[in-house]
Amino acid sequence: MAMTRVRPRRATMALLKPLARPHRPEPTPVPRDSAVIDWAAYIDGQRVDTETVADAVRLIRDGRLDDNNDGLGFVWVGLHEPDAAELERLAPVFGLHPLAVEDAVNAHQRPKLERYDDLQFFVMKTVGYVEQGPDGNDVVETGEIMIFCGSDFVVTVRHGMHGELGAVRERLENDPERLALGPTAVLHAIADRVVDGYLCVANAVQEDIDEVEEAVFSPDRTDESRRIYRLKREVIQLKRAVGPLAGPLRSLAGRRFVPAEIKEYLRDVEDHLTRVRDQVESYDELLNPILQAHMTQVTLADNKDMRKISAWGAIMMLPTAVAGIYGMNFDHMPELNTTYGYPVVLCVLAMACLVLYRGFRRNGWL
Repeated sequence: MAMTRVRPRRATMALLKPLARPHRPEPTPVPRDSAVIDWAAYIDGQRVDTETVADAVRLIRDGRLDDNNDGLGFVWVGLHEPDAAELERLAPVFGLHPLAVEDAVNAHQRPKLERYDDLQFFVMKTVGYVEQGPDGNDVVETGEIMIFCGSDFVVTVRHGMHGELGAVRERLENDPERLALGPTAVLHAIADRVVDGYLCVANAVQEDIDEVEEAVFSPDRTDESRRIYRLKREVIQLKRAVGPLAGPLRSLAGRRFVPAEIKEYLRDVEDHLTRVRDQVESYDELLNPILQAHMTQVTLADNKDMRKISAWGAIMMLPTAVAGIYGMNFDHMPELNTTYGYPVVLCVLAMACLVLYRGFRRNGWL
């Protein structure tokens, strides 16, 4: 017998008993140590807890036998990185298409919206900003959320460590009027959560870009090339997540099964996505000149070092040449027997080196 937190409207003990319906297979009970994170039936926006997913499905579908209970509620099942066997147990219950199930198991999909009869399959990329990643630097990590949306159920499949949906579920449960609109309300809430995550990560990357820009144009000599290339790689990851989502989100807002109230909220999410997409695309326009400026500064610094080395080499070359000439030890060389030859040569060399030093210093080589 199901144990309920909230007594559903018109839900009696008889609704919890399975009926013989050959065209709709009985779901297999799911243990709590499986990939299923949470599940519940929602009736008129109120959560109804059950012992198993099977009980939740029977509660909703048996309640729909009453002609007066159209739109009675729906089931929301949340999974995290399930294997093929686990999804295959749920596939016949909810009528999940095999191709969509395969995509949900394998992950690494582009954002998309596909329709399989009455089933909508929505894929979104999630992003997360990790400070001090494995290499000691801030990194952007990506994941995925797949959503199977039907008339009386929502199955969410999450891959990766980011994009947790516990807060989304809790927020919706605190807003029964929104939740009573059906599975599309869940669809909108998840899309809104994902796009908000894009905005947070984009702002964090913007701060990193500002730090790199300040470091590049600071008087201190630092090598920022690796950090700039890392930021460019993170921007590419953001582009792959944000850019392709615009089309599916726009298509979702135009679907007939989406209530008018939800369409308004979806259009708002699309506006936020457009803003994030423009922000991410502008990062390339910032990073490219920063990288060029950094490489130019590196080249100028190298040229300055080479000028210093050349100047000091020229200064040292003069006494080395004179010493080399008089170090050949020939018997007949001029000025060898002069009394004051040695100190005179030293003074001449010192004066010549000083003149060369002042000349190079005046020209900016030293």
